[in-house]
Amino acid sequence: MMRNLIAKLTVCVFGSLLFIKAAGADPDFWKYEWPNTDFTKTSVNFQEILSGGPPKDGIPAIDNPIFAPVGKISGISKNEPVITVEISGKARAYPLQVLMWHEIVNDELAGIPISVTFCPLCNASIVFDRRLKREGGSDLVLDFGTTGKLRNSDLVMYDRQTESWWQQFTGEAIVGDLTGESLTMIPARIESFNRLKSRFPEAEVLLPNNPNARAYGKNPYVGYDSLDVPFLYRGEYPANVAPLSRVVAVGEHVWSLDYIRKEKRIETQDGIIVEWEKGQNSALDAAIIGEGTDIGNIIAYKMVNNKPIDVVYRVDFAFAYHAFHPDKKIITK
Repeated sequence: MMRNLIAKLTVCVFGSLLFIKAAGADPDFWKYEWPNTDFTKTSVNFQEILSGGPPKDGIPAIDNPIFAPVGKISGISKNEPVITVEISGKARAYPLQVLMWHEIVNDELAGIPISVTFCPLCNASIVFDRRLKREGGSDLVLDFGTTGKLRNSDLVMYDRQTESWWQQFTGEAIVGDLTGESLTMIPARIESFNRLKSRFPEAEVLLPNNPNARAYGKNPYVGYDSLDVPFLYRGEYPANVAPLSRVVAVGEHVWSLDYIRKEKRIETQDGIIVEWEKGQNSALDAAIIGEGTDIGNIIAYKMVNNKPIDVVYRVDFAFAYHAFHPDKKIITK
């Protein structure tokens, strides 16, 4: 199957699956497409940044999202994954069948400007507050697009205000005027559509701006999370888990998903509780997302005044987590 070709080929998704050779880092060349980006400022080695194939904004972010009430949504299977964000009692869900093709949604929820992001190659679903705090002045509110570049196989975003480049996995600016700045991550759940409806019957659900623009509901990376090695990645792999197995990270803690699935519930000494429950499809397995393997739902929270409060957590491919946190031990037993 495709796995025998991985060592020789790289993959880019832009409307359809294309095989391309990854272009090496060349800031002098990048300047033609990025005249407003200051490449003299960076926190990373440019050789770590690869072209994923599409040009700047070739994978188009959604800037004017439209929503419908959850009760009127069709075309999403009950176990399909969505990213659910709740702020001040107002909830919205962003289906991965839409984010698969756009990767970034710039939105505002309960007065808070947010970006909802998904990198398929790393299985990284992260929600950011788009505000950067400024002493003695107004916050700098950013909105984001895709650079077409990858680092450690992870989406490199850019902000349209300064055209600095940002690492989606960490929320850190790595190139340009804002190098060294960090975005705040907002607690969100990656959960099944069915769980969303049960928790928030009044929630709004993201719709495609143009339902015919992409093959929404289909997975362009068929079988990706069953491969031996990832695409467009040339770093080290974790020693004790398969590169494309999933890990669950909360703060300083990281476990293999298989371990949490076996334990069902984990409570740490610092009060973090992580639970697993069946009933969520992988978005990166079957050709139809709603037919993917059941990987289950994760929730992570702390008890505050006898009330569960969600905390930031993530469910990533192990190779990606290891690339950005090489010193963290993944607990497997």
